[in-house]
Amino acid sequence: MNHLLWLTAAAVSAVLAIASVLLTVWLQLQPCHLCIFQRLLFMMIAVFALVAAFTPALLRRVAGVSVGLLAAAGAWTAAYQSWLQQQPPGSVSCIGGELGPIEQLVEWLGQRLPSLFLATGFCEDEALVILGLSLVNWSLICFLAVLGLALWLTANAARRSHW
Repeated sequence: MNHLLWLTAAAVSAVLAIASVLLTVWLQLQPCHLCIFQRLLFMMIAVFALVAAFTPALLRRVAGVSVGLLAAAGAWTAAYQSWLQQQPPGSVSCIGGELGPIEQLVEWLGQRLPSLFLATGFCEDEALVILGLSLVNWSLICFLAVLGLALWLTANAARRSHW
């Protein structure tokens, strides 16, 4: 049963990452550094959730904790970007004088694989709203769901083996 849940987490995360790329192209969206970073986190979650689904108990726990940490980082990033989007227009921006670690990573990735990682937009812009929520709001919900699942599966595995 846990294997199926890890596979589900991997599949959902992969679909979300692919959907973000397809929506960007199809709707000509301009993703920002934080959007691209969240895309990267969903890709990484998919990989670690696959590892958790198909490996022995110890490695499964490490992968599960990694999924949880990545989902927590994604939730924090999406929550911050959601906050940026709620501010009055022109009052805040994610673009500063110096690039932070997230922006540097995204810039580096964007130079190597622009079709997946090129950031061209502003974090405070709500480019697309679905059912009253921006894409980043939906991303926050998905990260929180993955975080909850990872915590539950990892805690469940720990109870079974008495780490």
